[in-house]
Amino acid sequence: MAAKVIKPVRSGVVAPPPARARKIAASEPVSAKKRPGKTKKPLAPERVAAILDALAKAYPNAVCALTHTSAWELVVATALSAQSTDVRVNMVTPVLFKRFPTPKDLAAAPLPEIEKIIHSTGFFRAKAKNIQGAAKAVVERFGGKVPQTIEELITLPGVARKTANVVLGSWFKIASGVVVDTHVLRISRRLELTTHDEPVKVEQDLIKILPQEQWIDYSHRVIYHGRQVCVARKPRCADCSLETLCNSGDKTWSSH
Repeated sequence: MAAKVIKPVRSGVVAPPPARARKIAASEPVSAKKRPGKTKKPLAPERVAAILDALAKAYPNAVCALTHTSAWELVVATALSAQSTDVRVNMVTPVLFKRFPTPKDLAAAPLPEIEKIIHSTGFFRAKAKNIQGAAKAVVERFGGKVPQTIEELITLPGVARKTANVVLGSWFKIASGVVVDTHVLRISRRLELTTHDEPVKVEQDLIKILPQEQWIDYSHRVIYHGRQVCVARKPRCADCSLETLCNSGDKTWSSH
């Protein structure tokens, strides 16, 4: 099943430019003279609050895009999503879970059969080995149930901090940290919320400035924003609800 697309809601943070301005923005980059610069106080509490508010208004219903019905299914789906797309993973996991519904079933499955099912997600041999190893660990060390602490989760084969945060936040609603994928890393840097380019360090920076109750939603909303508006190759700045708060040097349209 393909992930449901959540369309951004206009937040009122920036008025949409007229149609002619949109056409110009699409064809002409912001001039060097008008190009935005750095924000004087990018981590000011009021600016961070404004960013969170704009994201909440634009994506009030953003949730994890990976299809799952249990914590275990989310562990597997997140592991398979590495170097793949959520859409692709959502096509594969229904077949996998129908064939091997529980961790016990997957732990005892023939490895070649797992590889065949997940082949299209890429790196299928390593992923098959990891998810089967995780299944065995869940059965043998955790009584068949996915643990609910990040310290225990990252002991599972193929489960790093990002996957652990996804499972804890999306399934258990435990804000143990901030999920940092490529979208969260890229957009957090564009918004000057971090200067790092390593996920662990970016997460540490975000944890310091974001209220803990926003950790889970921030990642979900930024991921949707990165997929639908702030795309890497050509950000749609004219349609962005964060435009007035953003001073990135590669903006394609600017109101300030």
